[in-house]
Amino acid sequence: MSEQTKAPKPPAPKGAPKGAPKGGAAKGKDKGSPAGATDPAPKVRAGTPRLQAYYVNTVRPRLAKQFGLTNPHQIPQLVKIVLNVGMGDASKNPKQLDAVADELGLVTGQRAVITKAKKSIANFNLRAGVPVGVRVTLRGPRMYEFLDRFISLALPRTRDFRGLPIKSFDGSGNYTFGIKEQLIFPEIDYDKVEKIHGMDITLVTTAKRDDLAMGLLREFGWPFRGETPLQIGQVGQAEQTPVQVAPAEQGTR
Repeated sequence: MSEQTKAPKPPAPKGAPKGAPKGGAAKGKDKGSPAGATDPAPKVRAGTPRLQAYYVNTVRPRLAKQFGLTNPHQIPQLVKIVLNVGMGDASKNPKQLDAVADELGLVTGQRAVITKAKKSIANFNLRAGVPVGVRVTLRGPRMYEFLDRFISLALPRTRDFRGLPIKSFDGSGNYTFGIKEQLIFPEIDYDKVEKIHGMDITLVTTAKRDDLAMGLLREFGWPFRGETPLQIGQVGQAEQTPVQVAPAEQGTR
């Protein structure tokens, strides 16, 4: 009886990697994991944020006309927003540090980074490498989305709010201020808060002068102390909207 010859195996495709699992589906731990669980840079929602489109279409021409900027690269723009929370007792209570990191993740939509001490200071019982706080750096569309929510939703919820200080510029076009409570953000659930803490927020711009950075923030509707913030879509110059006196009041003036 003659032996039956086996059919040759079909050659593997050229683009297939070596050692790839058969069937096209991964096996093991990744089988039940969500699609974006390990994505270090999650995607923002589709489309251009409202504040970013407003900056490109309205704010840039206004700033160029107001300051006489002929070069488009001279027009200031927002580079990044940094949120920083410092916790001196983070080494004694690591669970509280994780809770703060989760809160910043809810507020910004981006995973927070735990900052560590660079030097050892004996007076503060601090050693190098010990966690001391949490930080988040926002850029691009996510930065404009956070700024829009912060101006229109978070700041009106501030207790006894009278505006943000004008003298918080550093001389190079960057603006830094602090808030006392994280409860002003609507994403924070009051019942799940373990400890009330504040944070420092820094707006970094390409402006080399403070007046350019102040003009940029005013066009965004930034509520400076003692000023009426500009509404998005509102005409920037008050002279273009003259006030008309009612007929009944003209005889009394």
